Amino acid sequence: MSDTAGGSLSLTLSRGIELLEIVCAADSPLSIGQVAQELGVHRSAAYRLLRTLEAHYLVRRDDAGRIHPAAGLTNLARGVENSLQTVGLPIMTKIADALEMSCFIAVAQGADCFTLMTVEATTSHAVTQHPGTRHHLDRGAPGVALLSGLTAQQRSDIEGLELSDKAQADLEEARQNGYASSFDEVIPGVGSVAVPLMAAGQLPATLAVVYPRQEVDETHIAATLHQGVDTMLARLGAA
Repeated sequence: MSDTAGGSLSLTLSRGIELLEIVCAADSPLSIGQVAQELGVHRSAAYRLLRTLEAHYLVRRDDAGRIHPAAGLTNLARGVENSLQTVGLPIMTKIADALEMSCFIAVAQGADCFTLMTVEATTSHAVTQHPGTRHHLDRGAPGVALLSGLTAQQRSDIEGLELSDKAQADLEEARQNGYASSFDEVIPGVGSVAVPLMAAGQLPATLAVVYPRQEVDETHIAATLHQGVDTMLARLGAA
């Protein structure tokens, strides 16, 4: 079998990354047979990929042979937008506690929105937006807020981004208001308010909160998030 797919892509590397994504996205540890089925490959091929990832401490197997994400992943994640994570953590902690909501930063990669880091409120039980959560940019407040911080040319340059009529209307509203809000779009029964976070030298990002079904003052939340963004940008500029 050729080791390339699509001309310049390594099929083996692509499958290894896909295996890692499957393991990390699973609600519970998977068996090698389940992983092979998800990948659409023979067990022996899945096993070779697994052993390679194990050698780099990216996955591990328990006594029952079930596959878990491993500690090496933390080292990889630590370097992603490191300055933004370092500067953002104390500011997000204050926001989470002040609003009693989970606060998170999400970044844009291609046509998708990825949760980079999350801080939960220490004062109450809050909905959690797990790091690594991924959804299309045209769904939910974080994605729309990200798009609202980009120029029309930057949005048109995103491959695979096609906005529905609703998403286009949400984008225009976010550009007018300075923030985006959504409910029941990404996580069932959960709302979100988000503002753009555009820092020089960093991926396009958004600062956002999520909360369970309840009445909230979106304007107050957005103002709090904007203050957080201003502080982050000032500290990033001084770094």
